[in-house]
Parts: sequence; structure tokens; C-alpha cells
Amino acid sequence: MNQRKDTYRAALQREPDPVAPRQAKVARLHTRYVRVTIELDPTLPDELSRWVGPPVSALLRVGAAALRPLTGTGTP
Repeated sequence: MNQRKDTYRAALQREPDPVAPRQAKVARLHTRYVRVTIELDPTLPDELSRWVGPPVSALLRVGAAALRPLTGTGTP
């Protein structure tokens, strides 16, 4: 039991692995009763564009295809 405690305490005292330090964007909201801290991962915009990009471009293509016959009624 003592060995487990010693191992746990040693793990807590170790410094984090300095592999890739990221600079997180931090937003703080302090009021009288509430204190909130929000940290955003700097890779969030890249991940959002990777996941949202294909559906949005598909919607734009469908919209353009739907509007093409409506705008081309005056040409033969």
C-alpha cells in the first residue's frame, strides 16, 4: 500500500511531457457569483473546417443546380 502511495505522489510531482506545448485561447468571465474560464484548442478552426466544409460545399452545389434553371429561362 505504501509503495502505491509513493508511486502516486511521484507521478503527481513529475512535470508534464513537453512534447508539443499548445497556446490555448482563454476567455474568462468573472461576476460576483460566477467565475467561468473557457479554453479553446488552437486547432479547433482547422477541425471545424474539415468537418463542416464538405456539407456546406455540397449545399452550395445543390443550390446552384436548383437556381440554374430558374435564372436561365430567358436563354434558348
